Amino acid sequence: PNGEALRKCILIGPYKPTTVLVQAVEATDDSPVVPEHTTEIWEAIERLQQGESLNIQDVKTNLFWEFRKFTSHDGETMESYYTTFYKLMNEMFRNNLTVTTMQVNVQFLQQLHPEWSRFVTTFKQQHKLDEVSYHKLFDILKQYRNEVNELRAEKLARNANLLALVATAQASQDPYYQTPRSHISSAPSPKPLIPSRSQTTTRHKGKEIAKPITPPSETASEEDSDPEQA
Repeated sequence: PNGEALRKCILIGPYKPTTVLVQAVEATDDSPVVPEHTTEIWEAIERLQQGESLNIQDVKTNLFWEFRKFTSHDGETMESYYTTFYKLMNEMFRNNLTVTTMQVNVQFLQQLHPEWSRFVTTFKQQHKLDEVSYHKLFDILKQYRNEVNELRAEKLARNANLLALVATAQASQDPYYQTPRSHISSAPSPKPLIPSRSQTTTRHKGKEIAKPITPPSETASEEDSDPEQA
């Protein structure tokens, strides 16, 4: 019976085939083969996928640059410095941007204030930066907060004294702060007058005009003694 049923199923079949008619529309310039709205959907999907990948890449690039330029600020405490660094590292981890332990520790130590340099050197001599986490760096370095605060206070005092000296020096040079000097009236010494060129010429001309006058007796005697007239 099973064989007969199988034979009938093969020859006749349990279902009769049917034909589905689909109306065909000839493609023209005004009616493209692919509907316009379908093309727009695929283009939007491609832009979305491309934009999503670009956004992820931009986020990673920005996070990496934030990590490279991370530094401390004036007056910032060790706790605030650690908290900011901790948030940055969590954001990098969330976006699958990984850096080595050595890079993290070096960046954490190098960007501290100069007052920490002595303690950072001691830490490097006692620990391997590629084996410890920056959390341990924070736990060890925060023990020296009092010493660092004292060094910072001394530095601020030196800067304040230097500024006070500069202000005093500038005030002493300012004419507004100088005592007025007593003015002694004294007549200026007369300067020798230099004769002008016209005066010199006139003087020489006067000398040429004022010649000595010869008496008449001497003139007559000279004429008598002239051999040509004789």
